[in-house]
Amino acid sequence: MLPLLALLIRAPWRGLPGLLATSGGTTALRLSLECATAATALSLLFGVPLAWVLARVRLPGIGLLRALVLLPLVLPPVVGGLALLEGLSRAGVYGRFLQSWLGYSLPFTTAGVIVAETFVAMPFLVITVEGAIRAADRDLEEAAATLGATRTAVFIRVTLPLIAPSLLAGAALCWARALGEFGATITFAGNFPGTTQTMPLAVYNQLQTDPQPAIALSLILLLVAVVVLASLRERWLRPGSAL
Repeated sequence: MLPLLALLIRAPWRGLPGLLATSGGTTALRLSLECATAATALSLLFGVPLAWVLARVRLPGIGLLRALVLLPLVLPPVVGGLALLEGLSRAGVYGRFLQSWLGYSLPFTTAGVIVAETFVAMPFLVITVEGAIRAADRDLEEAAATLGATRTAVFIRVTLPLIAPSLLAGAALCWARALGEFGATITFAGNFPGTTQTMPLAVYNQLQTDPQPAIALSLILLLVAVVVLASLRERWLRPGSAL
């Protein structure tokens, strides 16, 4: 708590609104919220089925797949950004086909920010939802199946309601992680105001010239983090929680 307390003590409370406006904080905040929300949506789209596979499928190599999915949790974000750049740039392993077929390049665009944030944030969703699926009561799923429900219907009408609290918790953690992403974003998407400069990048930018706006922007991210953690408090403290 001591470093956070120091940040609060040094915060320019009186001039906070003006600093946020003049430092480009409002634009960076809007971009951060939009990109973090889009990254969370992509994580839900791909992460929930992936979590189900990791929790329920028993095949050789599933452990390796889980390790690869969770690798961004421990991988330095800059390394992740570099990997994305080598894979999806115009001359990248996969990006060259995207460029030649569609004439589109992901790096240094807003879409690139979303891809970078999804890469680093989705494991938080996957690991939370996988634990919830493992802990879910399979007797209810088997009962629905014996009554004629298809596998898809069982997942939508039985499994999803069972894991809904953990799904929301995982989505919140994923969103918060995406909002605070720095290393992969600046490496893969750059630091262009209004296009790729999210709140963490704006903090870094301002810190080079004037610490006061950087502190003001940091307070916004600190507030968001506190709100997310407070909203998940009951989920963490609940007995038998899968999170």
